[in-house]
Amino acid sequence: MQATPQQLINHSPMSPAQIVVTLLGVFLLALDGFDVMAISFAAPGIANEWGIDRAALGVVLSMELMGMSVGSILIGGLADKYGRRTIIFGCLLIMGAGMGLTALASDVTTLSLLRFMTGIGIGGLLPAVTTIVPEFANEKRRAMLVSFAAAGFSLGTIIGGSVVTQLLQDYSWRSIFVFGALSTLAAIPLVYFLLPESIAFLAQSGRADALQRVNQVLGKLRLPSVEALPESPEKVGGMSWLSLFKGKHLLATVCFSLCYLGHMVTFYFIVKWTPKIVVDMGYSPAEAGGVLIWSSIGGFTGAMLFGTLSRWVNSKNLTLAMLVFSILAVVAFGSAGTDLTLLSLISFLAGVTIASAIAGFYTLMADAFSTEVRASGTGFVIGVGRLGAVVSPIVAGILFAGGSGLPSVAFLMACGSVLAIVAITVLARRQRQQAAVAAKF
Repeated sequence: MQATPQQLINHSPMSPAQIVVTLLGVFLLALDGFDVMAISFAAPGIANEWGIDRAALGVVLSMELMGMSVGSILIGGLADKYGRRTIIFGCLLIMGAGMGLTALASDVTTLSLLRFMTGIGIGGLLPAVTTIVPEFANEKRRAMLVSFAAAGFSLGTIIGGSVVTQLLQDYSWRSIFVFGALSTLAAIPLVYFLLPESIAFLAQSGRADALQRVNQVLGKLRLPSVEALPESPEKVGGMSWLSLFKGKHLLATVCFSLCYLGHMVTFYFIVKWTPKIVVDMGYSPAEAGGVLIWSSIGGFTGAMLFGTLSRWVNSKNLTLAMLVFSILAVVAFGSAGTDLTLLSLISFLAGVTIASAIAGFYTLMADAFSTEVRASGTGFVIGVGRLGAVVSPIVAGILFAGGSGLPSVAFLMACGSVLAIVAITVLARRQRQQAAVAAKF
């Protein structure tokens, strides 16, 4: 019996073309990370130029996150219908245009609308990339390569943040978005020439030329062609994300959504408020950006660490451990005082643990959702989770404006990851029960 295309990928060594897909995934998520962080680097300059308070700034910081929520749910679902590669193209165009126009904004309303627009592109790109990378990875390396791709988010803030720190010494906050726009648009030719469409998507797409296109991609991967495609129980069409609320996908959808939502509350408190918090301690915007860069270095390190450890440690257990450590790190950040070195160290540790847990989420979701709803499932979870990212800077801003100190605000925001721990634990227990029942038959 001939092996299916997915079986060929699962059990064959990684080819150069598959490694290139992972590297492209790292680069694309690096762009994603920089675009998300750009407004954080620009926040002190915006506040000074336009004279807005912390509560109003919290709303501005949340606008792209609202767009990301919309983009993840709607565009993520389209990736299951029209293909991962097509959606990646479209999202890069939206992101590049949004970043470029943001540099021209002259008031808070325009800036907020443009950040919402950019967020739609960012939101759609993330599930498309985190879906296509595991679909090109073999079974042995899948968890590791998904984690490495996820590390791209932090890598984008490290490299971009270093560039931005230099830009802010000579130019205004607008230069950040010019740099982001040019970097994002430069990715389009790379995707066009180096990123093939997912074989998993093509095999179940129901297209007349599906077999021919699958064999073309298999050739690029140095794998043998197949004579026929396996029958797919579900064909792509309509709104495939509706399948997330049926049968085996329902519990995974609910639990992962709650998990991502809770952890994003904790994550985006660090991401969005660190520069402003450090500037208010009396440091310069460049020094404040340096603290955030250390968080990003930690994030890159954490995602790489998760990918390495996942070869020997169960992904679920590793994710839970990192969630616990992330709670402790954020609480410690709130009590660190004003010493810049200590703030940078704790920011690094927070980045390590928070990003490791997020890499774990992507790995667990890739296994939980089947091919026909994988991008939809990932996109829906990320989209719902972004509600936590939207709420996080607003709630923190309101708490600060109401007189709460940094230690109490940090403690409250760290509690979001507690919800993630509960959700993963419930899902894992249910999966064990289902496996036990299946074993009896």
